[in-house]
Amino acid sequence: MEKIVAKFGGSNLKKKEDILKLVRVIKAYDRPMVIVVSAFYGITNHLINAMGLVKNDESQIKNLSQSLISLKEDVVNDNFTDKTLAKQTLKQVEKLMLELERYLTGIHYIGEISEFVEDVVLSYGERFSSLILNAILKSHGLNSEEALPEQMQLITDGEFGNATINLSKSAKGVQNRLNDDKIYVVPGFYGVSPEGKITLLGRGGSDYSAAAIAHCLKAESLDVWKDVDGFMSADPKLIANPIRITHLSYTEAAELSYFGAGILHPRTVEPLRSAKIPIRILNIDTFDKTIEPGTIVHAGEIISDNIVKSVTYSNDFCILTLKGAGVGMKKGVLAKTTNALDRAGINIKSVITSQIAINLLLSVKNLKKAYNIIDELQLPTVTELQAISNLTTIAVVGEGILEKPGIAGRMFMALANKNINVRMIASGASPVATYFVVSSNDKNASINAIHSEFF
Repeated sequence: MEKIVAKFGGSNLKKKEDILKLVRVIKAYDRPMVIVVSAFYGITNHLINAMGLVKNDESQIKNLSQSLISLKEDVVNDNFTDKTLAKQTLKQVEKLMLELERYLTGIHYIGEISEFVEDVVLSYGERFSSLILNAILKSHGLNSEEALPEQMQLITDGEFGNATINLSKSAKGVQNRLNDDKIYVVPGFYGVSPEGKITLLGRGGSDYSAAAIAHCLKAESLDVWKDVDGFMSADPKLIANPIRITHLSYTEAAELSYFGAGILHPRTVEPLRSAKIPIRILNIDTFDKTIEPGTIVHAGEIISDNIVKSVTYSNDFCILTLKGAGVGMKKGVLAKTTNALDRAGINIKSVITSQIAINLLLSVKNLKKAYNIIDELQLPTVTELQAISNLTTIAVVGEGILEKPGIAGRMFMALANKNINVRMIASGASPVATYFVVSSNDKNASINAIHSEFF
């Protein structure tokens, strides 16, 4: 029987009621499966803050340790009726905490946080989750076992902080480790380099690790449990009555995720597309004994009557503009710029050029650093550097969006009718998406205008 891989995020692990829901869901599957878990809600941020504090204050190590153990004791005591099993689980938590303390002590005495140590420390959030959840499942009579990425050799390319999983090198180890007919609980968010070092898969990377495991196992599906019904025609916080999208292509889901939809990690579809493994999005808050997905992401490319399936947005975009009379034609300007940013580990989200300007779309956190790097290059053709922030990128997504005449016209007329100024437009980079940049002050009005036009 093909296994199902199910992923549960931190929003599913906030309080006792959430964990009981999760147990009921797993019992409803009534089959061998692999469960990939994120850190308990808020723990990753807790660990990030702690690393900064312990550099200068050794007492913060014990403060963190006592805080985490107290949180875990509450979870264990709330979810175990078997006191002996509860005691055993807390001993394992304390052992894991001692390991974490050693890394934090190293940070204090060295006075800095290396990329390797940062990845190891942040991986403990997921490891605490998998350890405790596995014990809870056992206490409810389920045949479960914890399986760590290092045990199954979930091999990455070795890049710290944002690694890529090598699917071909990982497949055999994953299959061998997760071979039995039981429930396996796996911590998400990290893999191991070819040298055996822990490497994180980027923030929110538990979706991606679950997808990679599903690929290696040739799983029946990847089931992602959220606290929402699935992908919607727009953010329910901004639109009164958004429409649930029952089916999406891999490309549509990838673009919506990239431009901020927040349902899936943007890289989740990568391992699944070639294997044609569907992604099913399910709402744990509305679970009622049956496994009923709200959205299914699959290989089919369904063109809706509306063409547009969803309008999404991201505030994590800014623009760095290189200006100069012939900057668009001068050989090597773009190459030198992109090489310098690449060496600094800065990702360029998009590039839009003209005769007199090269516009780089970057993450907000990288704008100042990127500005300084390009400024130091002293490129002779560049006469001015301009950094523009407080922007929102809005994407309109749907199969057939480039083939259907009039879609772009309707979209920008809707914006013009609301007196919204568009700073930049890109269409054609993706077969299913058109995106544009507006002032962040115009975000809500832009999304409402476009949603009203098409829905």
